[in-house]
Amino acid sequence: MKPSSDIARLIEIMAALRTPETGCPWDLEQDFASIAPYTLEEAYEVVDTIERGDLTDLRDELGDLLLQVVFHARMAEEQGAFAFPNVVEAITRKLIRRHPHVFGNAKELSPEQVKALWDTIKTEEKAERRLEREKQGLPVESQETGFLGGIPTALPALTRAQKLTAKAAKVGFDWPDATQAIDKIHEELEEVKEASSSGERDRIEDEIGDLLFSVTNLARHYGIDPESALRRTNAKFERRFGSVEQALMRQGRDLNEASLDEMEELWVQAKTAER
Repeated sequence: MKPSSDIARLIEIMAALRTPETGCPWDLEQDFASIAPYTLEEAYEVVDTIERGDLTDLRDELGDLLLQVVFHARMAEEQGAFAFPNVVEAITRKLIRRHPHVFGNAKELSPEQVKALWDTIKTEEKAERRLEREKQGLPVESQETGFLGGIPTALPALTRAQKLTAKAAKVGFDWPDATQAIDKIHEELEEVKEASSSGERDRIEDEIGDLLFSVTNLARHYGIDPESALRRTNAKFERRFGSVEQALMRQGRDLNEASLDEMEELWVQAKTAER
């Protein structure tokens, strides 16, 4: 079997990997739950290549992510639920429906009108999906109900917090400006301090969660993705800590031999060098 740019070849390869007796033992023992973590991992690796500006790696990582879609579709096909063509049909139908200003009669809309129309159509789709599940006797997930319904619980916590506050803001449940969001952070930080003095782990966890939620809300006010901001800070921390480690190595020492004050001084030097 040879590589090909035709999606049909990828589907064919996946089918071969999942064929009993002749397929791959590892692929055959997988199910939706066991593959889900890999799906998330591949999505993050796509984001990583984008942030690094590496289009060669992006091509490869997009292929890995596409494989995840094909893998899930193949398992669904084996259960008689749906197949890959149904996945393609579903997304093309959704795109056409959500863009009547491109594919329909709703022409010459402003960006604000397009956004409002998009939200209206998504609300209609949610109601239709709920009705269809009820007709089939399927449970309606709690996340699909209520105004905040439809925001996946599997999203990274920071991303989901941002989406929750953004959706609530659409009906006016929001701080008018960033200043009040900052004040809320100070308030939550004081509550963390109070909880810390109590020594109650559950209370401390709750208050730290409130603090993180408030910081996420502030990021949204500035149009900043909190998940991207934290990834950027993670990379910065790794880079500067690496500089501290390398500086100690040049002295013939390792991290365990340095005091906190020494590491802090080297940290400041690394920070200054970046500016």
